[in-house]
This record gives sequence, structure tokens and C-alpha cells, in this order.
Amino acid sequence: MATGLKQILDYDDYAAIPPDGKRWELLEGDVHVTPAPSPQHQWSSRKLQRQLEDYFEGRGLGRVFNAPIDVILTPHDVVQPDLVVVTNLEQISARGIEGPPTLLVEVLSPSTVTYDRTTKSRRYAALGIPHLWFLDPAGRRLECFRLDGQTWRPVLEGDRNHTVEHPDWQGLAIRLGDLWM
Repeated sequence: MATGLKQILDYDDYAAIPPDGKRWELLEGDVHVTPAPSPQHQWSSRKLQRQLEDYFEGRGLGRVFNAPIDVILTPHDVVQPDLVVVTNLEQISARGIEGPPTLLVEVLSPSTVTYDRTTKSRRYAALGIPHLWFLDPAGRRLECFRLDGQTWRPVLEGDRNHTVEHPDWQGLAIRLGDLWM
């Protein structure tokens, strides 16, 4: 009989974590925790969510979810991105979003910028997330990437008060000026 601590955690271990107001995630079976987001972070996330809802839900193309929501990519990869766009509604379950959604948005905070841009983005690429966006409220900037193989390719960036149109979704125009406090 094996003894000792479990080295690689799975969804059942993750689901057993008691709620404490923090954001818990699993990447390749390793647990990560981040503090609650700032008001500026929440404001920008909510404003972008509304624009994404207007586009995806308004056109019947999918659903938009905000954190906290479990995105169960594998039994050992459970994340809570700030925003999630699901175009395959069969991925929505009682547990959360099952499998790679169409788009994940990470709103950058000083405490999470390195984790989001390196650890999470590499894992997202390896697991086949088609689109990844980084929204930086402090820098007033949006960066949009598309997966090409297992490499992120930039497809759009904008800053300050510009309006940017995403080339992969006709008519999706993000009014950046609305996103900043």
C-alpha cells in the first residue's frame, strides 16, 4: 500500500477544497491560488463581459461566463479565467465548462501577470484553447491571440480609448475606452 501525499491532484481533490474567497486552480495537477481581484480588475472584466455578451449571446453564437467558474480542461487542469466564451453549448455542465472553450480572457493584475502570461498561457496552448486574450486595466491595453499549432500568434492589440475589431468574428468591435475606470 502506498503512503504519503498525493503528488498530482485531480478534479475530485480540487472540488474538495473548502471555499475561502480565493481563486484555486489546477494546472497539470499542481495547485495554484490567487487573491481576490481589485475593483479596477473587476470593473474592466465586467465591462468587457457586457461587450462580449452583446456580440456572442446577442447573435446566438454562444454564452459568456465570468469568474468564478470552473473550466475543466482535463482531470488535472481546472482553471478559473476571468471570462469564458463557450460556442459549443454541450460543454456546459453542472460542474462547469468541460473541455476547451472558444475564448479565455485573463484580466491582468500585478499579482497574477507572470502566472497568466507564462504558466497558464503555455498550458492553454498545450490543451488547445483556440483564443486567449489579455486585458491589462493598469496599462489600458488589450492583446488578442489565436492558437497556431501550440503557439500563440497575435491577431489584435489596442490601447487607451481605441475601438478594435477582431478579425475572426465579423462585427466584434471592442470599445476599449469603456473598459477603464
